[in-house]
Order: sequence, then structure tokens, then C-alpha cells
Amino acid sequence: MKIIAQVDIGPTFNSVWGQGKGFADLVSVILSNAVAIAGVMLLILLIFGGISMMVGAGSGNKDDIAKGRKAATAAILGFFIIFTSYWLIKIVGLITGYTNIINPGF
Repeated sequence: MKIIAQVDIGPTFNSVWGQGKGFADLVSVILSNAVAIAGVMLLILLIFGGISMMVGAGSGNKDDIAKGRKAATAAILGFFIIFTSYWLIKIVGLITGYTNIINPGF
């Protein structure tokens, strides 16, 4: 009798469109795109936060200043989290020996 944990599922996963790539390739595609999207979002939110702070300072509205500061802080924190996750995945790839985890070479 085979225990399910002993069954070799192979290096790939199946999808409804046919044979897929490995899980590491899926992670690398998602992570590479997440870093690019996070960079664009950082730029947009920093511009929005800066404009909101300037408008609030010009009109004397403390709520607009706080909203702009909160948007800028959230943008920087979010980018830091994405950037850190990128490097953690690279480090895990080096430790496990799979160095192409970020660039699978499709």
C-alpha cells in the first residue's frame, strides 16, 4: 500500500490548458512582475502623496497633509516589502541551489 505522501507528483503542475511549467517558474514570473508593478505604484503614490501634502499645506487643511503623508508612507513601506521579498526569494534560490528562480529563461 502506497501512502499518498510517497507518490511522486513530478516537477510540473497541470493546468486546464495543458502541461504547465514548474512551480518555481510560476513564482518567478509573479515575483518579477510584482517588482515592476510595485515600482510604478510607488511612483504614482509618491506623486499623489506629495501633491496632497502641498495642497493641504497651502490651504491649511491638516487632514490633507495627513492623507498625503499616509499615502507616501504606505507607498514606501509597500515597496520595501516587495523589494525585500524579491531578495529573500533570491537568497532561498541560492541556498537551495536553484539560481534561476527569478529568471527561469522561458
